[in-house]
Amino acid sequence: MEAKDQVLDVWGDLACFSQPVFKVERFSYPVITPSAARGIYDAIYCKSKEFRWQLTGIEILAPPSYIALRRNEVKEKISVNAVLRWMDGKETPEPIWADGDRALTGSDEKGRTQRQTMALKDVRYRLHAYIRPWPGFENTLQGLEAQFRRRAAYGKCMYQPYFGCREFPAYFELVEPQAPQAERISLDMELGLMLYDVFDLSRPGASEDKCSISLFRASVQKGELRVPAYESADVLKGIRRAD
Repeated sequence: MEAKDQVLDVWGDLACFSQPVFKVERFSYPVITPSAARGIYDAIYCKSKEFRWQLTGIEILAPPSYIALRRNEVKEKISVNAVLRWMDGKETPEPIWADGDRALTGSDEKGRTQRQTMALKDVRYRLHAYIRPWPGFENTLQGLEAQFRRRAAYGKCMYQPYFGCREFPAYFELVEPQAPQAERISLDMELGLMLYDVFDLSRPGASEDKCSISLFRASVQKGELRVPAYESADVLKGIRRAD
């Protein structure tokens, strides 16, 4: 059975799809990345051991517009393994302190820093993707699609989708084939190398997987960004970021 195109209209007040070349300050791509778009689908419906989402296209429904922000960010990161140990009760959860409190941390040093963010505002896209079952789950495709459409139609999600940063929520609506649709804008733009994804999409993922950055040469034609398949030669895989 051939997978069907699952279409979502997504929108939000703010978005930031950070370019990897900026190590400290955040500067957004002018268009949502396939990685961020896949994350929206995953937030609605995801069974990582049974299937993955393959983006095919992104229609731009509102012109890119930037806004400069200064945001407080913590300097440290919590490891996934630490979170799993906390969930299993093997260790006591240890918070990351945004501000030093000598009585609690033994130090007055601040754990946060202000960083400049060039974000997008008033974004709106139409996303196209389909379900790619992993080997052994091909016969479940119809049921998987039905479950996704049921959840998306009622606005259900496993967690709030977001546009690049969790404080930038993304709102979504399932697009039915017969429903009136907003027109995409007339825009042609060469974006150069764009982030495709930060994980290896050739196999089912696991919580302990390390990042595996992939890139592709992105081009917007008449308001649409076409996304090649992950296994395509157009996608550069296994890119390592220099520290």
